[in-house]
Amino acid sequence: MKGERVAQLELLLRSHPEGLRRAEIARRLGVHRSTISRYVEDLSQHIDIYEENNLIKIKEGNDDSPMELSVYESLAFNMSAEALASSVSMQNPHLASGLRKIAMNMRTYAPKISENIFVLADAIDKKIEESMIETSSYNKVLEVLIDCWVSGRIAKITTNTPGNEEIEIAPYFIGFSDSIDGRKPMTVTGRLRHTKDIITLNIESIISVQMLNETYTIPDNLKPFTKKEKEDTYDAIDMIPLVLKVKEKSALNSFSTLVHEKPEMAENENGELICNIKVENSIELYLRLVQCGTSVEIISPESFKSRFVAELKKIISMY
Repeated sequence: MKGERVAQLELLLRSHPEGLRRAEIARRLGVHRSTISRYVEDLSQHIDIYEENNLIKIKEGNDDSPMELSVYESLAFNMSAEALASSVSMQNPHLASGLRKIAMNMRTYAPKISENIFVLADAIDKKIEESMIETSSYNKVLEVLIDCWVSGRIAKITTNTPGNEEIEIAPYFIGFSDSIDGRKPMTVTGRLRHTKDIITLNIESIISVQMLNETYTIPDNLKPFTKKEKEDTYDAIDMIPLVLKVKEKSALNSFSTLVHEKPEMAENENGELICNIKVENSIELYLRLVQCGTSVEIISPESFKSRFVAELKKIISMY
């Protein structure tokens, strides 16, 4: 984290050649003023910085050679930056940091556009500061999802659905998605663990996310995602009122292709997770239970449990 703060300090100083006071730097970085001296000392090991009239500045001549854009590219980028800056979903310090990096490269050949982009970056910082509670939680979730995506690790997600449902997915794509009301919320699309189902979640609906040790790979032959139509009703006549002991909650994702009612989760007196769920009585239910392996155990009804065991014995006897 400290190295990241030092990098942000360098960006701030480069985008404000007139210099910044320590209190202003601390405010923009979201840290206590007492830590700024350490960041300044660390940064001074790499570039020439000095303090004049209580302003921290970078010594002239430290700029890297910029990669120039054409005037058309510069203007197009400026308009895109304004659109990004106005998006609530993109109000995060990484956008402000990225805008400052590009704006610095534009200073010599597009100074007006460069200055406008610096203003946009400052405006994003201000909006983040004004809505720190909402944006900090959202950005934290987004950062962990990106970490999972980059490192190819499974993400354990808690959503704001009733009961704070937990699911585990392999993130395939993070980006904007069209919604019914015309908005373009930022979403994460990926495969539900233990299934082949592809789902898309609005990141605003995610309360927390944890990166697990399990890895995954994105298939080379991955086809464009199609949204599954939500089934609000079912026509199944025979529904089994299953009671399951669940050792790994994500294993229940394998039931997503079955017709079922909403599962009810609770802990018993031994601290074990018990799931009550009415689910279609079909051969596919047998397959899904086998797919769960030892992660799910049938508690009742006894009649269905006996039929399931008998079916397994028949299969084993064939081999």
